[in-house]
Amino acid sequence: MILLYFVIVGIAGVLGLVLGGFIFAGEGPELFFLIDLPATALGYATFGVVTVAVGLGIPLALVVYVSRGLDGVDKDT
Repeated sequence: MILLYFVIVGIAGVLGLVLGGFIFAGEGPELFFLIDLPATALGYATFGVVTVAVGLGIPLALVVYVSRGLDGVDKDT
């Protein structure tokens, strides 16, 4: 599962690099509406990686937390 997480985050980074190279006009992305990133391929790659990593990482961490909590639950009920 963790390998799939890293593959998806890596794909987001590669797509950010590729697509960021074709965007010529406009403003750069804003990370979490707070941090202005440059309108370059590296800026878009950073935006994609961080956004996807956080967007998938939080639910994945919650699943791990809940599943560890369920290990102690009595299964006889």
